[in-house]
Amino acid sequence: MALPMKSAMKAMKAMKAMKATTMKARVMKKKAVSKIARGKRAKIAVFKGKKEKTSSGHTRNDLMINKRGKVVSKKASAAAKNRFKNISGWNNAVMQARKELGIKGFCAVNGKTAQGKALYVKAKALYAA
Repeated sequence: MALPMKSAMKAMKAMKAMKATTMKARVMKKKAVSKIARGKRAKIAVFKGKKEKTSSGHTRNDLMINKRGKVVSKKASAAAKNRFKNISGWNNAVMQARKELGIKGFCAVNGKTAQGKALYVKAKALYAA
C-alpha cells in the first residue's frame, strides 16, 4: 500500500512542476494603449494631453479653445472667421432693418409676407449705402 502511494505522490509532484513551467511561459502581456484619440471627445483628450493626436491627425498645436469653450481646429476656426467676413455686412444691414421696422421674432427675409418683403427692401437699401 505504501508503494502505490509513493508513486502517486511522485506523479503529483511532477504535475505541479510541469504546471509551474507552463504558467511561467504564459505571462500575460500588457494591453497596448492607443496614442490616437477617437470619438466625440477626441479633441479635448488631445488638448488636455491625455492622447497624442486625433484620428484626423490633429496634435495639441493644431487645436484651440473658441469663445464658447469648445476645442476646435485653429485652421478651421480661421477659415470660418474669414467666411463670416464676407457676409457680415449683409448681416448688419438686416439687423439694422429689423430694428428700424420694429420686427420682433422670426421673419423670413424676402419671404411670402409683406413684412418679409419690406425687410428685404430695407436691408438691401442699407447694404447698398
